[in-house]
Amino acid sequence: MRPWKLPPPIKVYEAMGAIGDGRVRALDDDAARSAWEVVSSDGSKSYSVELSTDGREVSSNDNASYWQGYLGYPAIAVLIARGTLRATPIATHLLAGIPWKVINRRHRNAYERSAAEVARIVRERGGDPDAIAAEAAAIIDTLAALGLQRGARPRPPAAATSPVSRSAVDRRDG
Repeated sequence: MRPWKLPPPIKVYEAMGAIGDGRVRALDDDAARSAWEVVSSDGSKSYSVELSTDGREVSSNDNASYWQGYLGYPAIAVLIARGTLRATPIATHLLAGIPWKVINRRHRNAYERSAAEVARIVRERGGDPDAIAAEAAAIIDTLAALGLQRGARPRPPAAATSPVSRSAVDRRDG
C-alpha cells in the first residue's frame, strides 16, 4: 500500500462544506469496511468512499483521489463525519452552500484563486477567512500525522448526471 498525498487546502474547505450541506451519508458499517456516499455540491455526482475497520486505509473514487493521488474532499468529509478529523460547526456552516464546481471551473482549478473567492464569501457571511484557513491547515497537519494508506483502487469516478436541484439533494439526504 502507498500513503495518500496531502490535499490542497481548498479540498479541506470543500469537505467542510459537504458536511455543512449534509451531503455525506453512511451506507453501512460492517466489520470489515465502512462504506459512504458523498454527493457533489451541484448534485450531479456521487462518490464512494470506503474505510478499513481501523480507519487507516481509505479508498475513494473522486477525481482527485483517483487520478491525482491526493486525498480528495469526499474522503476528508467522511473522516470529519466519523470524527477522525475535527471541523467546527461554525466552519461547516460558513462553507455550506458554496458552488464548488462553479468556482473551481471559473478559476480553471487554480485553487489559490478559488480560495480567495471563498474567503470573500466567508467574509460576506460574517465569518473569519483566517480562522477557516487555520482550521484547514490543522486538518492537513492531522492528515499528515495519521499517514493514511490508499485502499484498493475503486471503480473510476462517475460521469456527471443531469444536475439535481438543491432541494432534491436535501430530500435525498433526509
